Amino acid sequence: MFTAWRKLSLIATAALLGLPLLVILWVGVELLIGGDYATLSHLWQTVVPEYIRHSLWLLLGVAVGVITLGVSTAWLTTACRFPGQRFLTWALLLPLAMPAYITAYTYTGMLDFAGPVQTMLRDTFGWGYGDYWFPQIRSLGGAILVLSLVLFPYVYLITRATFIQQSATTLEAGRSLGLNPWQCFVRLALPLARPAIVTGTTLALMETLADYGTVAYFGVTTFTTGIFRTWYGLGDLNGALQLAGMLLVAVIALMFLERWSRRQARYDQRSSRPAQPFQLHGAKAWLASLVCWLPLVFGFILPALQLASWSLERWQVWVDPDFWQLTFNSFMLALIAAVIVVTMALWLGYGRRQLPTPAVRVSVTFAGLGYAIPGLVIAVGLLLVLSKLDHGIIALSKSWFDYNPGLLLSGTLFALLFAYVVRFLSVSLQTINAGLAEIRPSMDEAACIQGYRPLQVLRKIHLPLLRPSVLTALILVGVDVLKELPATLVLRPFDFNTLAVRAYEMAGDERLADAGPPALMMVLVGLIPVILLSRAMLKSRNSQLTAPTNTTKESDFAPVTA
Repeated sequence: MFTAWRKLSLIATAALLGLPLLVILWVGVELLIGGDYATLSHLWQTVVPEYIRHSLWLLLGVAVGVITLGVSTAWLTTACRFPGQRFLTWALLLPLAMPAYITAYTYTGMLDFAGPVQTMLRDTFGWGYGDYWFPQIRSLGGAILVLSLVLFPYVYLITRATFIQQSATTLEAGRSLGLNPWQCFVRLALPLARPAIVTGTTLALMETLADYGTVAYFGVTTFTTGIFRTWYGLGDLNGALQLAGMLLVAVIALMFLERWSRRQARYDQRSSRPAQPFQLHGAKAWLASLVCWLPLVFGFILPALQLASWSLERWQVWVDPDFWQLTFNSFMLALIAAVIVVTMALWLGYGRRQLPTPAVRVSVTFAGLGYAIPGLVIAVGLLLVLSKLDHGIIALSKSWFDYNPGLLLSGTLFALLFAYVVRFLSVSLQTINAGLAEIRPSMDEAACIQGYRPLQVLRKIHLPLLRPSVLTALILVGVDVLKELPATLVLRPFDFNTLAVRAYEMAGDERLADAGPPALMMVLVGLIPVILLSRAMLKSRNSQLTAPTNTTKESDFAPVTA
C-alpha cells in the first residue's frame, strides 16, 4: 500500500510540473478543432513567415558559430600543448557566466554610433556621420554573434570530455600511418565525437529558441518576441497560445534530435589510457593560443570590462539602499527557488531509484522536460491555469461568503516560483541523478536488511553522500533563476523587480550605463558554478589516468549503515 502511494505521488508530481505544457498543447488543439482560424490566419499572413525565417536563420547561424568555436577550442586544449593551454582549459567556460542579453547590451554600448569604437574612428580620421560604413550590431547577424559567443561552451564542455575519453590506440594508429595532428583530428577524432557535438549543439539551440532579451533588444522578430508582442502588445491571448504551441513543437523536435544523438554515443571509443597530446612549437603554437584566446576575449573579457567601466561611472548606485533591496529580492528569490527545486529533484530522483517501474521512469523524465522549454512558453501556460483557478476561487468565495479575495495565485510569487520549478528542475535532477549513480545499490540493500525505511535510507545514507551534488545543484539552479528574464517579466508581482528585470528595463530605455551595476552583480554570482565546473575539468585527465578499480567490500558501507 505504501509503495502504491509513493508511485502515485511521483506520477502526480510529474503531471503537476508538466501541467503548463500540457495546457498549451491542449488549448492549441482545441482552438484548431473549434475552428478558431481567424487569429491563426491573420498571423500566418502577416508575421509568422517572418518569425519562422528569422528563427531558422538564427538557429543556423548559432549552430555554425558554436560548432566552430566549441569544437576547435575543445580539440586544441585536449590534444595539443601550447602557451597558456592549462589556463585556457578552464577559462573557456567563463562565457557561461555572462547572460546573452547582458553581452548584447555591452556590445551595443561599445559598437553603437556613440560608443567608444566609432567615436575613436571619427576622432582619428576626422570622419562625420555618413562618411563611413560600420556593421550594425543590432541586427540578426549581431544576435547570432552574441549568442554564439555565449553558448559555445556547451559544445566545448561536452566535446572536450569526449576527446579526453577517446582511445589512445586509435590516434596512435593514425600517427603511425603518418597522419599529422590536423589529419588525426579530421579523419579520426571528429567522426568519433560527432554524437557529443550534436548533443552540445542541440543544447545551445534550445537556449537560442528560449532567448528573449537578446533578440528583443536587437529588434529581431522571432517566436519568443512574437509571443510577447501578441500577448502584451495586441492583448490577444489566443494568438499567443497558438504561437507558443508552434514554438513548443519546434523545441520538442530539437529534444528528439538530442535524444537521438545520445543513442548514437556508442560509437565513441573510451579508454583508460588517453592519447598523449601533441607538442606545438613556433608559429603553430601561437596560432593555437590565438584561436583559443579570441572567444574568451570577445565572449567574456571585453563584456566584463565594459560592465566594470559602467559600474564605476555609476558608483553611487552601489551605496543606494534601493539597489541593495533589489539585490536582496533577487538573491532571496533565487535561494527559495533553488531549495524548492532541489527538494523536488531529490524526491523524484530517489523515487525513481527506489521504484524503477516504466510509469515512474517516464513520469520523472517528463517532469524534467521544462529546461528545454522557453520560460515565456511556461509562463503563458502557467498563467492560463492559475487564472482559471483564481476565477474559480473568486466565484466560490462570492457564492459562499459574499467576499472577493482577489487574485491569490496569478501575479504572485507563488506563480513565479512555480515557473522556476518547471523550468529548472532538469538542471537539479540531472545533478542529483549523477550523485545517486555513484552510490552502490548494496548500500541500500544493507540498510534495508537493518530495518531502515526508504526515507530513513535517504536521510541517513544518501544525503550525506550526496552533499556535493546537492550543493552544486543549489548553486546552478540559483544562478539560473538569477539570470532568468522572460518568465520573470511576465509573472513577477506588481512593483517587484529583480536584477535581471532592472538591467533589461535600463537597457530598454537606452540607459546602458545604469544597466551596468545589476548586470555586473549577476555576472559575479554566475562565476561560482563556472569555477566549480573548471575545477572538475582540471581533474578530468588525472581521473582517467589514476581511476581506481571499482571493488565492493563490506567495510566500505558498514560505518555508514551502523
